[in-house]
Amino acid sequence: MQNKPRLSPSVSDLLRLPEVMRRTGLSRSEVYRRVAAETFPAPVKLGARASAWVAVEVGAWIADRIAARAVKEVA
Repeated sequence: MQNKPRLSPSVSDLLRLPEVMRRTGLSRSEVYRRVAAETFPAPVKLGARASAWVAVEVGAWIADRIAARAVKEVA
């Protein structure tokens, strides 16, 4: 039996807030401040009181910060 290609992220590809904070070094309030300013990925609602972030979007945000730093160092 062949494996079907994944078309969308799975639950294992979602990060809860403590993990987002650990990976980014941002506080809870700073994460939400940046989400409101549209400078950080928005969370996905999982239920009435639960949200999570798509891991690849958080990873891309981190990679962008690293790339921005590299550009500044070259200049």
